[in-house]
Amino acid sequence: MTILCVRFQLPSAREAALPALLGLLEEFTPVVEALPPDGALADLRGAERYFGRDAVELASVIRVRALALHGVDCVIGAGPGPLTARTALRVALPGVTCAVPEGEVREFLAGQPVTALPGVGTATARTLCEYGLDTLGRVAAAPLSTLQRLVGAKAGRELHEKANGVDRGRVVPNSVSRSLAAERRFERDELDSDRHRRALLSAAGELGVRLRAAGKVCGALTLTVRYAGPRSRTGPSGGSPASTTRSRTLKEPTAHSAALTGTAYGLYETLGLQRARVRAVALRAEALGPAEQASHQLTFDPADEKVRRIEEVADRVRAKFGPDAVKPGTLAA
Repeated sequence: MTILCVRFQLPSAREAALPALLGLLEEFTPVVEALPPDGALADLRGAERYFGRDAVELASVIRVRALALHGVDCVIGAGPGPLTARTALRVALPGVTCAVPEGEVREFLAGQPVTALPGVGTATARTLCEYGLDTLGRVAAAPLSTLQRLVGAKAGRELHEKANGVDRGRVVPNSVSRSLAAERRFERDELDSDRHRRALLSAAGELGVRLRAAGKVCGALTLTVRYAGPRSRTGPSGGSPASTTRSRTLKEPTAHSAALTGTAYGLYETLGLQRARVRAVALRAEALGPAEQASHQLTFDPADEKVRRIEEVADRVRAKFGPDAVKPGTLAA
């Protein structure tokens, strides 16, 4: 076991602490990949030899230091590769590292639902379950040709390999600074889809304001929906994870709040939530770049141009009177 997947239990108000927590991991290994808004992968192959401890022992040290130095607990999964570590994270609990030895990867994966595999979305899971392939063990045992007919040639091959424990991934060091996030938590577990949308409107508005203030545009948007109940293998409907994440590349890099809101709504619709008790929604703007280098396709739409002019005025008001002078999202409400 050489790879750790760490999820820091960060309150939404403390997301800015993630870079410092990544620095904590970098004290053990320089090979750290940020998984915003609250996680990271760490390759400990060199650290195990250097410190004379295995990955599980180092995970305990990391947890103690995160609590002592930052007051943040964490959940950790460990495995021989990134895929296994991320899957192990789903069943790990605070204080106990879920570790999967190299020789037990297939056995561990066999009992997991297909949704436990990173990259398997709702539509793919639904298709597989319709044919009785509801666990990774059954997917691993299915003929490759069957999987390719169900989900496509390339996706079927990747799914077959991953279900059989073949992990071709690696930890790629990156920087958390290439993204921005905004989260909205509900006072109570929320069933109302209109309230979900209003939260997304507010979060998208905040991201737009922050991007424009920083002179940045984003090329992709990620939506994370966290469901009610304690963290477990299942979520609101018994077969879904405790949180769901969807990402989409934008047609063009933008910091326009209306464009971000439209994309957020589109991602929300893909989840097909029905009576889901939602605890929080989070949006992350990714693939950030300088605004002056971004191109904008002219639409000749008077309404779009009007909204952009209103945004410019609102941004000048915030710059003069403070960030609370105009609340993000109110202009498009």
